[in-house]
Amino acid sequence: YTTLMEICDKVSTLKIRANADTPRDARKAIEFGAQGIGLFRTEHMFYGEGSDEPLFLLRKMIMSTTLEERKAALDQLSVFVKRDIKATMEALNGLPLTIRLLDPPLHEFVPHSEDKIATLAAELGINVEDAKKRGESLKENNPMLGHRGVRLGITYPEVSEMQLRSILEAAGELILEGKEAFPEIMIPVTVSANELKNQRKLLDAVYADVCTRLGLKKIPFTFGSMIEIPRAAFGADKMAEVAEFFSFGTNDLTQMFFGFSRDDIGSFLPDYLAAKILPADPFQTIDQEVLGELMKMSIERGRETRPGLKVGICGEHGGDPESVKFCHRIGMNYVSCSPFRVPIARLAAAQAAVEEKSLVRKPSVKKAKKTASVLPAVRKAAKTAPAKAKSTSTGKAPSKKVKKAAAPVKASAKKVKKAAAPVKASAKKTKRSAAPVKTLAKKVKKGAVPVKKANKAIAPAKKKVAPAAKKATKKVAKKRK
Repeated sequence: YTTLMEICDKVSTLKIRANADTPRDARKAIEFGAQGIGLFRTEHMFYGEGSDEPLFLLRKMIMSTTLEERKAALDQLSVFVKRDIKATMEALNGLPLTIRLLDPPLHEFVPHSEDKIATLAAELGINVEDAKKRGESLKENNPMLGHRGVRLGITYPEVSEMQLRSILEAAGELILEGKEAFPEIMIPVTVSANELKNQRKLLDAVYADVCTRLGLKKIPFTFGSMIEIPRAAFGADKMAEVAEFFSFGTNDLTQMFFGFSRDDIGSFLPDYLAAKILPADPFQTIDQEVLGELMKMSIERGRETRPGLKVGICGEHGGDPESVKFCHRIGMNYVSCSPFRVPIARLAAAQAAVEEKSLVRKPSVKKAKKTASVLPAVRKAAKTAPAKAKSTSTGKAPSKKVKKAAAPVKASAKKVKKAAAPVKASAKKTKRSAAPVKTLAKKVKKGAVPVKKANKAIAPAKKKVAPAAKKATKKVAKKRK
């Protein structure tokens, strides 16, 4: 297993990361060979074991009626947020950690039953009716498309500020301890570059303050956006003006693109698959035909603006072999999946690289066309040549008549070969003229050169290629005659 995985990593160019909610998840992911964490969900510290106190402080913040009360609760909560993030970064030992800021709507964190509301009110020292009213005010008809993600950070900037401070302080403290830390700060549910500008302004202010307090000149980090709403995908060129990386949230993106509810699709999906309306469950395998085209276009637009834009995915599709191969083909840098699916993703990434190389090695269409252009002359020579004398059953060497009959065929073949020589020479000249264009095209594909800049550079090369190709065509026509 270890040898196979090492071979896979040497062959593949697509990096494999993992989704994690706790430091323990991160350590498990590294054991499976993950090259970083592509999605760390901050909200998961409010669920499960050891979540009682953080959840209470979050609820205290939610139930607060003034900015001062909210900030006091957030200051207490930041201790737990920083603790988890620092432990996770420490486990990664310098590998990238993509931290998604708070994503779910706030109503998910408050109790809804009468007795639990009463208990919370007593713990907070507030009136039960006031607690009920606050809980009711958070309810939404369609919470998935409601007050969540970046929208919370814009309405309550202090919530974003607390998370950003916790991330930067955790990274800064590790650096002071002589350890490596590389956080990637990711903003969820974005639809506009203006949302990113709003959050980046907050981040810059917090960054300056943390560096001053810790006595550090620099804390390394990158700032990026999730692409999980079609508007963000279409506006990728604008988003990339602010975002240094994109991470496709393929679960929500698929849901919004298809108009399918991920929770309710089971009632009709089996019929769709049986009737071959869909080739596969779009929540398991990326819809390459249409959604895939949007993703490809989004990457291209983003890299037109920012050539070095890093792109990955962090949905369930990150562990699906077909989806992993697709991500490789459209030029992504990494995929992120569940820790236990990391080996599958590593193998799929290696297979994608091998498949790509095997396609490159296949004979080109141009070579096939050159061969085809010579064949008619050979056929003509064969038809015009006298028929060969029938060989005898004695097994003796061919007679003089047979040799004489074969002579015109050989002569015609030599003429064909001679006629093809100038064509080959012209083709080589054309190929040499086209070489700079091909080199530049590769750089554009890798994101090293912007498309606009490439087009300007290609223009002179195109002028050289066109006359060379035209000249070669005329020579071919003349020789054929």
